[in-house]
Amino acid sequence: MKRRNALGVTVVVSILFLVFFIYPALSVVGEAFRTPDGGFTLGFVVEVFRNPVYVEGLWNALLLGVVSTLATLAIAFPLALLSHRYDFFGRKILGALILVPLVLPPFVGAIGLTHILSVTGSLNALLIEIGLMDPADRIDWLARGRFWGIVAMNALHLYPILYMNIVASLAQLDPAMEQAAENLGCSPGRRLFRITLPLAMPGIFAGGSIVFIWAFTELGVPLVFNYSRVAPVQVFHGIKDLGGNPAPYALVSVILLISALVFGLTKYFFGRGSSVTQPRPKGRNAEKKLTGLNSLGCAMIFAGVFCVASIPHAGVILLSLSEDWYDSVMPMVLTLDHFREALGDPLVVPSIENSLIYASVATLIAVIVGVAIAWVVVRSDIKGRGLLDALVMLPLAVPGLVMAFGYLALSREGKPLHFLIGAGGSPALLLIVAYAVRRLPYVVRAAVAGLQQSNPAMEEAARSLGANPVRTLRRISLPLIGANLVAGGILAFAFSMLEVSDSLILAQQAEHFPITKAIYTLLSTLGNGHELAAALGVWAMVFLGIAIVGAAGIGGKKGGLFKM
Repeated sequence: MKRRNALGVTVVVSILFLVFFIYPALSVVGEAFRTPDGGFTLGFVVEVFRNPVYVEGLWNALLLGVVSTLATLAIAFPLALLSHRYDFFGRKILGALILVPLVLPPFVGAIGLTHILSVTGSLNALLIEIGLMDPADRIDWLARGRFWGIVAMNALHLYPILYMNIVASLAQLDPAMEQAAENLGCSPGRRLFRITLPLAMPGIFAGGSIVFIWAFTELGVPLVFNYSRVAPVQVFHGIKDLGGNPAPYALVSVILLISALVFGLTKYFFGRGSSVTQPRPKGRNAEKKLTGLNSLGCAMIFAGVFCVASIPHAGVILLSLSEDWYDSVMPMVLTLDHFREALGDPLVVPSIENSLIYASVATLIAVIVGVAIAWVVVRSDIKGRGLLDALVMLPLAVPGLVMAFGYLALSREGKPLHFLIGAGGSPALLLIVAYAVRRLPYVVRAAVAGLQQSNPAMEEAARSLGANPVRTLRRISLPLIGANLVAGGILAFAFSMLEVSDSLILAQQAEHFPITKAIYTLLSTLGNGHELAAALGVWAMVFLGIAIVGAAGIGGKKGGLFKM
């Protein structure tokens, strides 16, 4: 009976993933290689590489991905190394503060940063005030450095992902290897490059591949910075002519192929068995307790990164509170009117209601499907359960931009997924499906961790006493993994509420806008549109911050929440 149930769950989940994940992704690729009469062609993809505008967009996107990854590594690796090797003043608190950038969607942070870097923004005002700039010869930082502004936003937002991967990788290293090299006279620098760095490489590449794919396909930040010559923005603008123009399909296919290649190479070279995947041998802890100036210096490095990473957050908060912030370092007048006006805007309250509905239903679906998948992976012995576990992790590797574009293309009139479009063109079901698929990995990993840590003997005892599988799940299994499910569900709900790519692409009518699409729309509103968008962004930041802290508090002690 147990084996039959596991096979049934596997079949159902595989079908759902085939229809709502594999099919949309492959359909984009198919359209890029299909002629109007149904034949095969390479012409559309070749034309992408012949078009100098598209080539520039792809090249800029690749540069953004590579440079953002390197910048992120430059921030994350030293922090992770310090945290791994030394015990210094305030390490636990400062390590938690390092994760603060995750509470703000990067394109919302870009709103605050653009105000700081504008011609009449805070940075120029500060330079003028201290005598380093002539008021008549101001620098337009956004015009000269949009590329580097996007890199900065990506690095400041994504370095916690790489930091957590590297810390986890370093924690699995055998300290005896570094100690042996030290005893043999190896200098700290040589020990770093010959021992520590090679052994930590799987964690670096695992986190680096996620950072690269995220930065390579980032849509929101380039839109806010008005950086149009980049592939994701070109895809976004290509939606207007989706029916008769194959170029967006070809461009998205190239983006998908590059992302899949990066992820596949990383898994091939670093995803298989390695020294860091083995249990850490017992031995003397390699941490060195620092005191005095050394301890203070490490603490200041962490605090400095936190302060710099908080600049976009501070910009959003100050902009949301400013009544007059023009050509000054700080707002001249502060007010709470923007928060009240934002909640009174006809676009804002409906968008909050829409996001609550979309995210709630998507989270419910993700929890139900995630529990079923976790049960098969942990409690069954059927062949292929490892493949099922890997399958549900794929949404982490496929860019949201690609999936959103695939859903949009397949939901048009006459297409297979058009049934997901409701009356009046409502994309509610489409967004719910997109959110659920994209956030399912969070729930699966949380449920898997919970089941691995719970004793199966209790479930077996219930079954031996005559309880059917459903009753056993409801009365025994779910209470045992309740904390894990709540933590995973909170994360799935929070990130669904603030999803960018799906929201910007799939929601086309104002009455169906989720929160992030409302923020983006407010940016183009004359008058105080930027202030209203910042106010709504602050609400989003507070919400996501509470959700992440809650998820970590509920599921963090159980462990395994972020283990991929």
